[in-house]
Amino acid sequence: MKILIVSDTHGRESNLEKVLKRVGNIDRLIHLGDVEGGEDYIRSLADIPMDMVAGNNDYYSDLPREAVIQLGNYRALITHGHYYYVNMGIQRLREEAIQRGVDIAMYGHTHYPFLSRKDGLTILNPGSLSLPRQDGHEPSYIVMEIDREGIAHYTVSYLKKRHKLF
Repeated sequence: MKILIVSDTHGRESNLEKVLKRVGNIDRLIHLGDVEGGEDYIRSLADIPMDMVAGNNDYYSDLPREAVIQLGNYRALITHGHYYYVNMGIQRLREEAIQRGVDIAMYGHTHYPFLSRKDGLTILNPGSLSLPRQDGHEPSYIVMEIDREGIAHYTVSYLKKRHKLF
């Protein structure tokens, strides 16, 4: 199973279009908020299951605030992250994920890619496809692949280059 994880497109979907062409066939798309009205267009880009949550800039959206979804054998909490104050660190999100008994917590909001595995919990942020803030300001995303044994592998990628982390 191949899952594309993105966030913070802010109504600018041209980089998402490029990423979809680059990664090829995917089984699912997860958008972690700040869609800014692009929900219908994003849904029209690919005929696959999609999960989207509302971000702090999705003022009039009917997207859910967060969701717990199943990805193979993994339960994942998807949220934009602003309700957990992720700009100040991931501790509140970590605590919520542990309390809910999920294996993965995914968030956006900071516009910085992040990936951590600790004590059986994976926490990740794909960064931003439109307004990246990390050094180099390169738009980023994550591809999650669940292999035949059911093990998840993550690749943090940038529009210009690709890095495999886990």
